[in-house]
Amino acid sequence: MVTTSFEKTPTSQRETAFILWFEEVGSHDVGLVGGKNSSLGEMIQQLQPKGVNVPGGFATTAYAYRYFIKSAGLEAKLRDLFADLDVNDVTNLQDKGRRARSLILNTPFPQDLQEAIAITYKQLCERYGYDPTVCDNLSPEKRQQYEIECQTVDVAVRSSATAEDLPEASFAGQQETYLNVHGVKGVLDACHRCFASLFTNRAISYRHYNGFDHFAVALSVGVQKMVRSDLATAGVMFSIDTETGFKNAALITAAYGLGENVVQGAVNPDEYYVFKPTLQEGYRPILEKRLGTKAIKMIYDVGGTKLTKNVEVFPPEREKYCLSDEEILTLGRWTCIIEDHYSQVRGTYTPMDIEWAKDGLTGDLYIVQARPETVQSQKEANILKTYHLEEHSEVIVTGRSVGAAIGQGTARVILSAAQIDQFKEGEVLITNRTDPDWEPIMKKASAIVTNQGGRTCHAAIIAREMGIPAIVGCGDATDQIKTRQEVTVCCSEGEEGRVYQGLLPFEVKETSLDNLPETKTKILMNLGNPEQAFSLAEIPAQGVGLARLEFIIAK
Repeated sequence: MVTTSFEKTPTSQRETAFILWFEEVGSHDVGLVGGKNSSLGEMIQQLQPKGVNVPGGFATTAYAYRYFIKSAGLEAKLRDLFADLDVNDVTNLQDKGRRARSLILNTPFPQDLQEAIAITYKQLCERYGYDPTVCDNLSPEKRQQYEIECQTVDVAVRSSATAEDLPEASFAGQQETYLNVHGVKGVLDACHRCFASLFTNRAISYRHYNGFDHFAVALSVGVQKMVRSDLATAGVMFSIDTETGFKNAALITAAYGLGENVVQGAVNPDEYYVFKPTLQEGYRPILEKRLGTKAIKMIYDVGGTKLTKNVEVFPPEREKYCLSDEEILTLGRWTCIIEDHYSQVRGTYTPMDIEWAKDGLTGDLYIVQARPETVQSQKEANILKTYHLEEHSEVIVTGRSVGAAIGQGTARVILSAAQIDQFKEGEVLITNRTDPDWEPIMKKASAIVTNQGGRTCHAAIIAREMGIPAIVGCGDATDQIKTRQEVTVCCSEGEEGRVYQGLLPFEVKETSLDNLPETKTKILMNLGNPEQAFSLAEIPAQGVGLARLEFIIAK
């Protein structure tokens, strides 16, 4: 049984409150609790009545972070530490980040902040906790175990940064998240680690390159009831095609277990496309399903020493889709509802980047995060940039293309974060997968190739934001490509990206769609490859002159 009552913070006290429930915040509160937490509050208040499920929880405020830093005298120490920061020197960056995090972690929370977090977590346990009807059929031993578990509800603890003078700034993916956290002690420890993660190497680098003062940025922590997707599935979805910017399709990715593996690129997930206009008219327009390998899943480490662990997925499960058609359509409808709402709130078309999870205990779907998409929505609408490979050679590996560009250079195989200082500007990064700590070298790469991951994983999102061609989910790129080997990474030939041997010549062409002359003859397209449909839809043609149906069916 879940109760939803809570004691609302008086308006006059919001600016100096340590804690706010999600129900108390909305899209206008980014400065108080960061973008992630304000978005959760917005959806709970505005979209739950429309059928979009969002787990409840609370947020520590930006004020709570600043109170901790100032009361402990940490700001002066951090300023001294960062006086000779050089983000272009990987060793210097790593040293400064490690020492800054140690300063914060070795400084205990003030007693009043500890008590506020502990009391609110206990209230959350009460909201999601004890249901007397559950005990009716339990033995005394299981009843006792159930009562203990109700006092330590499992939560996700996520960072949500905000800039004091730039509340609309996005800090997505820069700080840490902790899943399956239990008990007051565990929640306090995770909150402390989230505060320290404001000084991860990637976050320091991000602020530097975006011109943010390190000491004008604060951190809010979201504590949210876990969705038991460790027993089911989870993933990421976009209300726009991530590669072409096609507005009428939503992309959904899914894999077994907690969604962190999809975000990190540790698995090659299933992919689904739905067509939004006819979906909203009541039809069932699933355009495409693509089966992923889904080799591992992240689950709770029950009885172990970690919060979570990865285990292998049995082959029969890998070989089937992990979402039903009805679940795909439900997520597609929610994507439309979320996009429409945020577009209305912001007063402009706002495609969304959304994380979802399915609870394996109840079978219910939930939205656990939503933020504006940051790449396709920012592109110049009237400039068409195309890449064309003029020669071909031996294909070394293939995978899922990210973007439509071509990059080339000398390959550098990096198998762990400990090797990133070996990477040189302009090289092609070849790795198993990336995580946010790799961002300082990713921006130096001419292209990125990974063994694992799908189109919504970390490597894909960062490559897209930086305009770097990437191919993800290649399987064995780190075995097939050697360091110092010259390669060309081509994402301009459709959904399948190819890594070619050698440095091949290619052409880049920019066309301004504003200056195209009008012609008496209708300009029509020849269509034969369905993979090009989304990108061709943006070209100002006057229709289709020839559709090669046999090619379309063959695809």
